Formats: sequence, C-alpha cells, structure tokens
Amino acid sequence: MSGRADSDTPPDTHAEDPEETGKTGETDDAAGADGGAEADDAAGDARRARWAAAGAGAVLALAGVAAALLRLTGPAPVLVPVAYACGAAVCALAALLGSRGRTRRALWLLVAGLMVMALGDQFD
Repeated sequence: MSGRADSDTPPDTHAEDPEETGKTGETDDAAGADGGAEADDAAGDARRARWAAAGAGAVLALAGVAAALLRLTGPAPVLVPVAYACGAAVCALAALLGSRGRTRRALWLLVAGLMVMALGDQFD
C-alpha cells in the first residue's frame, strides 16, 4: 500500500459479484428438497428418542415401585424398599426429562436409577 487515504484496496479483497461466481441468489430445488427430507428425518429421530426415553423411564419407574412394595411387605431391611423407591423416583424424573427432549440426561438418569435399585438389592 502506498499509504494514501484515497488508495484502492488490492483486487483480491473485493467482494465477489454474484454474476461472476454463477450464483443468482435463487435456491436450487434439489437442495431444498434434500434439506427438507433431512429435517424430517432429524425430527423423526428426535421424536423416537423422546418416546424411547419417556417409555423406558416410565416402565423402570413402575418396576421400581412394584419392587419397593414387594420388598416392603417382606422381611427385608428398610433400606431395600427405600432404595427401590429412590431409584424409581430417579427413573420417573428421567421419563419426564425424556418427554421434554432432554434424552441424554434422561439416559444417564435411567442408568443412575437402575444403579440405585441394584445397590438396594445388594443390602438384602
């Protein structure tokens, strides 16, 4: 650069015109159709993940409650039904989060709830 205020910038820093690059600003029909199909697939995958997380959480929560009630009526220590009930509560929370779209957190809560139930079973 020459240092003059009225000097022009080098040609490689100019913005390119759409006519030069072949872009006219119009969208390509094939690209638009593929983008819509990919969006539909992503939405379907997200919907299936929410249903899976909510369903698994609900089933495991019901199983935990049933196990807690069975252990409560038996001669098991009090800690066992409490552990099953706490694990069932964590799984119910996972079902709630899964239904709201927080499927990764729901998965980890399902794992934690099952671990609490398994730990409670070890006290028996």
